[in-house]
Amino acid sequence: MSRPRALILGCAGTELSAEERAFFRDADPLGFILFARNIDTVESTRRLTDDLRSCVARGEAPVLIDQEGGRVARLRPPQWRKAPPARLLGELYARDRDAGLEAAKLNSRLLAADVASVGCDVDCLPVLDIAFPETHAVIGDRAYADRPEPVAALGRAAAEGLMAEGVMPVIKHIPGHGRATVDSHEALPRVTAPRAELERTDFVPFKLLSDLPWAMTGHLLFEAIDPNDCITVSAGGVQNVIRTHIGFDGLLLSDDLSMQALGGSLGDRAARALAAGCDIALHCNGRMVEMVEIAGRTGPMTERAHRRFQDGRSFLARHRDPAGPRGLAEAARRVAELLPEWG
Repeated sequence: MSRPRALILGCAGTELSAEERAFFRDADPLGFILFARNIDTVESTRRLTDDLRSCVARGEAPVLIDQEGGRVARLRPPQWRKAPPARLLGELYARDRDAGLEAAKLNSRLLAADVASVGCDVDCLPVLDIAFPETHAVIGDRAYADRPEPVAALGRAAAEGLMAEGVMPVIKHIPGHGRATVDSHEALPRVTAPRAELERTDFVPFKLLSDLPWAMTGHLLFEAIDPNDCITVSAGGVQNVIRTHIGFDGLLLSDDLSMQALGGSLGDRAARALAAGCDIALHCNGRMVEMVEIAGRTGPMTERAHRRFQDGRSFLARHRDPAGPRGLAEAARRVAELLPEWG
């Protein structure tokens, strides 16, 4: 049996065009990712995710979504719950550690129920980036805290909540986006901190959660790691830092290749990310001409990457412990009680 192409792709709207169906069938990406442009009703979005999987004839094809809470939420009221940002959970943790962990886990159970309602089975959460005074607003209140330990503890709780409801978490943005002073959607952040300092701070949450199955890179250049290349396309960065120092041996996704932190053509970006050691190239905007270019520069997943994908599915299955409708209703009540300021 052939392995899927080492790609996760977006689509243009709330329904697939004939061109998209034919392209996805031929390209056979591992999976897909949804954004706000793809969301209408619960029913129409569920049809879309079913159609995407039908294109590749794989019911297990992952469909990702960024449903963090706060301002990063593709599923929004009134059809879906308004979830708190990570910083609010971090502030609760600072006041009461146990309450913060409980809220993070229950909140993620509820996020998982929302994303599962539309057929998504991967949520790009938790954000393990540390908040620094210079942290750009692109991270901002998406970070739980300004120290490694609470970030790791809350990230673990969030991941456990997702997995309990059958949704795969993705730790991001490995090895840490907190020191970025520019938005990597627009430009390449350069980090000048010494490696020893990075190992004491930024890398710690990822190291503590390195047993989790999926991770996503951050598009940053760390001068102490590779003064020439963004971590996503740096073989030294991926192999020496992510795989060796942090010890992450799960499925590694690039962040979105259409972000302007990366230079060169889109095809070059994809090829370089995979050559550096990313398992999957991620492209999000759904523009056909770009997807065709990227697909032309990527091949099937490697045997090791596919094993990591399969191992991740087994890991997730071992951690499933669904609450059921009554349990989720109680979770919503309890989160509202723990975070009354969020309403």
